[in-house]
Amino acid sequence: MDINCDLGEGEPLTRTRALMRWITSANVACGGHAGDVRSMRDCARLCHQHGVRLGAHPGWSAGGDFGRGEVRLSADELELLLLQQVGALQRIAGEEGARLHHVKLHGALYHAAEADPSLARCYVQAIRQWWPNCRIYARPDGRVARLAPRHGVAVWGEAFADRAYADDGALVPRSRAGALLTARAQVIRRALLVRDQGAIETVTGRRLAVRPRTLCIHSDTPGANSLARAVALVFRGENPPRFSRARRGLSHPSPR
Repeated sequence: MDINCDLGEGEPLTRTRALMRWITSANVACGGHAGDVRSMRDCARLCHQHGVRLGAHPGWSAGGDFGRGEVRLSADELELLLLQQVGALQRIAGEEGARLHHVKLHGALYHAAEADPSLARCYVQAIRQWWPNCRIYARPDGRVARLAPRHGVAVWGEAFADRAYADDGALVPRSRAGALLTARAQVIRRALLVRDQGAIETVTGRRLAVRPRTLCIHSDTPGANSLARAVALVFRGENPPRFSRARRGLSHPSPR
């Protein structure tokens, strides 16, 4: 299991460096919702040093909403955004000896591409044209993941270790209570369910089948380094802290 993390979003460099010990992919903000030349360079250099896969994390932002507000852009504007942001990181990465491995849209842009067929098509076609060797990280059962293989673009289905899910498989909006999983036992339980049963548990206790190729931890989640370490240990087959408590009930499916 690949473990990915959104980085270069204004977190202290000490946290960026600490997370590199436990993750296997980094999604680096490239100047849209967050990030600048220095943070991109730092992340690219650390990825190269730690053998972590480097990915671009382009975002759309208006009014300082960190890319989590309403997205208002056309397909042509999306392609230009990708060329500017992903292209910038690719150039900087090359100077640091790193290679671009994947692209993962940020926040509201991630969800907009799933909801809007024209944005999804533009996204996939732009990756095929400009970065043909890159993968897309996307919702496993979503529009982008279904469309990409038709255009010859590889997709790694993504699940989230630190976000709550609704019964339809969508993420619970961050504006709602409980949208973010911050307790170590909760995150370990999520990782164990994915590993052992190919499932995630929703806010109502329902279990949804999911077979992700990559699992995300956000760098701005409280205790992110500890959570990333726990998830990494789960997939290494080692016992993370609170392992026994998190395992309770895993053999008994929740009501549907």
